[in-house]
Amino acid sequence: MRRVPVPARPHRLALFCGALALVASCGGRGQAQQVPLPGAPRGVTAEAGSATSVHVMWNAVASGRGIDGYEVYRGPTKVKDVPGDEHMVDVTRLRPSTAYTFTVRARDADGRLGPPSEKVRATTPAAAAADRSAPSAPGALRGRAVGSRAVQLSWSPSKDDLRVVSYDIHQGDTKIHSVGGNQTAAVVTGLRPGTRYTFTVRARDAADNRSPAGTAVRLTTPGTDDGRGTAPAGFRATSHRDKGDGAYYIDLSWVPPRADGRVTEYQVHLDGKPATSVVFGGDEPLEKATYNFYAGEEAGVRHRVRLRARLPDGTWGGFSEERTVITGAAAR
Repeated sequence: MRRVPVPARPHRLALFCGALALVASCGGRGQAQQVPLPGAPRGVTAEAGSATSVHVMWNAVASGRGIDGYEVYRGPTKVKDVPGDEHMVDVTRLRPSTAYTFTVRARDADGRLGPPSEKVRATTPAAAAADRSAPSAPGALRGRAVGSRAVQLSWSPSKDDLRVVSYDIHQGDTKIHSVGGNQTAAVVTGLRPGTRYTFTVRARDAADNRSPAGTAVRLTTPGTDDGRGTAPAGFRATSHRDKGDGAYYIDLSWVPPRADGRVTEYQVHLDGKPATSVVFGGDEPLEKATYNFYAGEEAGVRHRVRLRARLPDGTWGGFSEERTVITGAAAR
């Protein structure tokens, strides 16, 4: 399978930066220096979804200052802004029977743009005049696990009064992939062992009419996943007082979980609530990760800390052991 001078010290009441706040907005200091630009998005694909739209997808980009969003370009022209937690978009208002070239750039929390991705090309099909008939639902959706981290899906083709241009694959309620109308199979990768998934498929024609979803298929990847194998190991939490500002900081260290893909994001829970996200840019730590964050000016304050990793399939792994840390004292 995402931050700079350190901001002014927050007030005591602003200890928690909010659920899933990005590191740069939370005053984290562990990754604040010499952070490179976001990398170029990889795995970019473009597939015509109708006579006037193209579906563009890409892999998530990690950045030391957080990914604020993605910019999608048609040729030299920016046509879409996409939030940082999304990695696909339908580019609409295109011309039928026209070839287009697309690139994607990542933008970090400071507004800095990374380099463009490789160019991908797609050609929209011819338009169908006054086509208001949606394709039929894809039939006979079947699937099987391909190892413990991927599934293969296949279905019967939909029928349309003209022709089917594309098929959209949904995992739960979220569209995760699109394939051309001449394809009736796909492989979904980056899944977790021992996890239950639900997939459906919908067809689209050149006029962007969408079919109903076909019958869902439910698949469980083999193996076991009780969360322990996906939890960060060797988790430690201590505190120190900064000589410069006199405030206390909580210092964390852990061993990243092993996963088929990159693990770049972690969620820190403080006293039972999400406090911040730690996102590593560039080369993510493989053997040992460290991070620290502001904990106020008062000594002797007790906190409970634990964290978990976002895995390459987009799900959260298991929690680390919970540690108790007291400002001004070692962890227990």
